[in-house]
Amino acid sequence: MGNLSLPLAVLLFGVELGQDVIVAAGVVTIAILMGLSAFFSSSEIAMFSLARHRIDALVDEGRSGAKAVDELKRDPHRLLITILVGNNLVNIAMSSIATGLLGYYLSQGQAVLAATFGITALVLLFGESAPKSYAVENSESWALTIAGPLKWSERLLYPLVVLFDYLTRIVNQVTGGRAAIETSYVTRSEIQDMIKTGEREGVIEEDEREMLQRIFRFNNTIAKEVMTPRLDMIAVTTDASIEEAIQTCTQAGHERIPVYEGELDNIIGVVSLEDLVREYLYGESDDVELEDLIEPTLHVPESKNVDDLLREMQEERVQLVVVIDEFGTTEGLLTAEDITEEIVGEILEGEEELPINYVDDETVRVRGEVNIEEVNDALDIDLPEGEEFETIAGFIFNRAGRLVEEDETFRYENVELTVERVENTRIMKARVRRLPEEEAEELEHESLADGNHGEGA
Repeated sequence: MGNLSLPLAVLLFGVELGQDVIVAAGVVTIAILMGLSAFFSSSEIAMFSLARHRIDALVDEGRSGAKAVDELKRDPHRLLITILVGNNLVNIAMSSIATGLLGYYLSQGQAVLAATFGITALVLLFGESAPKSYAVENSESWALTIAGPLKWSERLLYPLVVLFDYLTRIVNQVTGGRAAIETSYVTRSEIQDMIKTGEREGVIEEDEREMLQRIFRFNNTIAKEVMTPRLDMIAVTTDASIEEAIQTCTQAGHERIPVYEGELDNIIGVVSLEDLVREYLYGESDDVELEDLIEPTLHVPESKNVDDLLREMQEERVQLVVVIDEFGTTEGLLTAEDITEEIVGEILEGEEELPINYVDDETVRVRGEVNIEEVNDALDIDLPEGEEFETIAGFIFNRAGRLVEEDETFRYENVELTVERVENTRIMKARVRRLPEEEAEELEHESLADGNHGEGA
């Protein structure tokens, strides 16, 4: 008999158990514990692979076990602790029992080594790999099946669960972290990847994918990025007549225009073409002035989040807002249509050109005010945005460090940018080309040799 055999000679109801009975009981116990290990391992995958919306749907459908799943997932940290405590208990118990059983046939050191490696192999195969693979393939049905037993496990292990729940929260506070399970299993980037995969698989159309991608960008978009800049604003002074305001609106093709007093930095409100025409044609009094038709509007900082701004415009029932900088200077204006276009894409009128026109798979022509992020998406490139610019025109000016002329060309990494049209000092149109890898490397070597560092005219 080995060195560890004596502790296993026990009395049960006054009867001394023999070695064969103890070994058989130990093997059966290990088998049961292995089943429990598989149960806890598969539970983790099944429970945390089940999305919140699916749980709600299962509860609404009245599926058996759905309410238990819902209750467990409402405290994911407690659920994870229950699974981890149960899994570690059964795995450690298996290793201990196996060591004792092997002590009948091996020396103490050999028994420890054999039990450690043997149980590890068994747990990896039958307690982790196989059950988790099953749970991945059948996460919904398995979660409904094991939810009830999991709740009983939580009650049975309650003292340990409460203790380790408290201890882990303390450790997370000390380390400045938080339990991984408290974060979403699906991130924004993963959802965006799923959208791209859906398009490749034919589940999502290209225009649907583009709209979904714009929705994801919407929360991070600020007023400055989508406003009509000051230079392109059409406005009238308070001294203008109603007839002059109508002419300004119709010539510009706008339904509403801002009204300023003295200078453009002092916009006092907005007039609509509908009100102007109604008063001009059907007004009962000749004493009505333009100021009498002005409606108040919002003045918002250029850093205002567009998502919040749209909600505010809906609450205040305004269709046009004025965008100002930190000094109160008018930077531009923004309409509800501008915000809508951030989601549905550009809404063109008449002969208006697309903001981005494809020349070929590697080249696009873009308007100067097009956002850098849109060009990056169009060509799958990575032009950076700066604190002072978000548009292609701003990027080119930043690279040049001066006013530019037509046909000037600039390079950034594997991207070539050519200025095609300039009006006064504004870049109206540019051509952006993604260079093939070989050409980009060749140009990089040439520019390093010339001391140009990637910038040329």
